[in-house]
Amino acid sequence: MARHIYSCPLRWADMDAFGHVNNVVYLRYLEEARVDFIWRLAPGGDSDAFTGGVVVARHEISYLRPLVHRHAPVTIELWVSKIGAAYVTLDYEVKDEDAVYARASTTIVPYDLERGRPRRLTSEEEGFLAKYRDDEPSGRDEQPEGAMAV
Repeated sequence: MARHIYSCPLRWADMDAFGHVNNVVYLRYLEEARVDFIWRLAPGGDSDAFTGGVVVARHEISYLRPLVHRHAPVTIELWVSKIGAAYVTLDYEVKDEDAVYARASTTIVPYDLERGRPRRLTSEEEGFLAKYRDDEPSGRDEQPEGAMAV
């Protein structure tokens, strides 16, 4: 099973009053990894795969440890946990060599921008996504080390 690895820089503005990455910022980190995965790695050239757009239908995040500002980027591993006819669920781990800071899941839906409605995945898109398929949970039952500030 392949995983997409994204190196995400931390920005000073990502910190909250408690000195760690704010919970909302994690959604931006996941978005950066997801966009990098879909647009940079998806079939390119004369392919129409994913060019019509995708929309987010659901996010779920478990915050496990506080992540504080540092100059080294954090690693976001992304993989596909479910492929439906008209949706894909992506799972993530936000981590480094020492710790897993968060685990997350996003369900995305291919979208036809011209018609303004969801559409089915194409066989080309399914083939691309299948290369990153792994439906094994990755420590989802792990308990958070401390509560994140809101």
